[in-house]
Amino acid sequence: MVTPVIKGASFVITHTPSLVRHGSKPVREIEKNKDVLGDILSHLRSYEDAVAYPPNQVFIGNMRPELLKEYERPWTNAKIENADRFSPWGEILPEDEFYGWLKISDLYNLVSLEESFLNNIRTNLEKHPLVKPEDLKALENGVTFEQIEEKLADGSALPLYINKDQLIGVFVAGHNEDKFLSAHILLENLANKASGIVAMRHALNSFDVKPEQIDYVVGCDEEAVGDRYQRGGGNMAKSIAEHAGCINASGSDIKSFCCAPAHAVSVAAAFVQSGIYEEVLVIGGGCLAKLGMKFAGNLSKDMPITEDQMGAIAILIGKDDGKSPKIRTDAFGKHEISAGSSAQAIYQSLVVKPLERIGKKILDIDKFAVELHNPDVTEPNGNGNVPKGNYRTLAAMAVLRKEMDRSEMDSFEDKHGMLGFSPTQGHIASAIPFLGHARDMIMNGEIDNAMFVGKGSLFLGKMTNLSDGMSFVIEKNDGSGL
Repeated sequence: MVTPVIKGASFVITHTPSLVRHGSKPVREIEKNKDVLGDILSHLRSYEDAVAYPPNQVFIGNMRPELLKEYERPWTNAKIENADRFSPWGEILPEDEFYGWLKISDLYNLVSLEESFLNNIRTNLEKHPLVKPEDLKALENGVTFEQIEEKLADGSALPLYINKDQLIGVFVAGHNEDKFLSAHILLENLANKASGIVAMRHALNSFDVKPEQIDYVVGCDEEAVGDRYQRGGGNMAKSIAEHAGCINASGSDIKSFCCAPAHAVSVAAAFVQSGIYEEVLVIGGGCLAKLGMKFAGNLSKDMPITEDQMGAIAILIGKDDGKSPKIRTDAFGKHEISAGSSAQAIYQSLVVKPLERIGKKILDIDKFAVELHNPDVTEPNGNGNVPKGNYRTLAAMAVLRKEMDRSEMDSFEDKHGMLGFSPTQGHIASAIPFLGHARDMIMNGEIDNAMFVGKGSLFLGKMTNLSDGMSFVIEKNDGSGL
């Protein structure tokens, strides 16, 4: 059998503050109280602040997670000097360029952008290392402000803004009688696609895999692409692959709330190990619905709104190249239906059982990646420090198993974990953001292995009371080819 390895991983942030008003929570609150929009607009960050924000630099790979300890919280008060928008794995994309990618992704003329604004975007994107000549053709036909106002007149279209409240475009509905092709839902889907394209192209550009080598793409995002007859039919994976030049690939989407990326990795690894496909790409675009989801917490502390951005991920999984970290397919953990929903039961299924199968203990894992939500978002909203709570549970289990003394619990997070740094869209934050760092650290000899523990809230869909979870281990490649 072929051993699957992590050949590369890309992480992208699209900074889209003017789209916060279209997030699910802000939309509902603005409908109840029009003054909320003014509060939101007055607490939006500049692009420069987003680039200099320490957790963002960690997310795209320019800083290791442990360096966050050097900055006092909240990190919104800290700025990285001379921070770079690009990294070896990805970038932090400004809002005006994101609108360009949105238009590049649009095959149905859903997006119309004002002509002078569109011309400026085209000039900027001509310099972008990932933009192709055929992409620029999508940026040729702008509209007038009068045409924008005409499209907005019937009430079914959404206005698009830049610099908080400068009108620069419009997003129209896809069908007059299908609410599942409304402008709002299609904007969510197209934003996911556009951010996913950027992440996928970064992965293919940064690592030794060509687009035409990709056999299969697995989507793991949170959007339901479809119409009134198939509301979650998909296929986001294939639609993104089309724009990334993966001409020999097919694909499909995996849905499991926040846990989908871990499931996607397991499926991709199985494809490679079985020999069905040699090169598989896992892709997850950003979730516009969750922009500003916890904005009220930031406002209550007079902080800038930190959910003003979307994260996107792309993971290359292929046959053993003798150097990239191996995926231990004998150590996948899963949350069985019979497992129960307590934290201890979940970690018993996701951590203890799979490690026992390969003869390892909790402390044999150098780094655990759990739900890596940024506490600058969750704590002001009263949701606590999510990673810290997860590491505390892991440490307690190690104590119960007599792997360490209770007095060592406080040092477990420092030694085996990390501070949270991820945008809080569930599928993005759930363990995966550490994958690029873990790959680098393993290949550089800093650690030997890492375990990724993803969890999901199936009960949110009102079909079951169950939670979900999936875990996997990656480790140093011994070069044996086995």
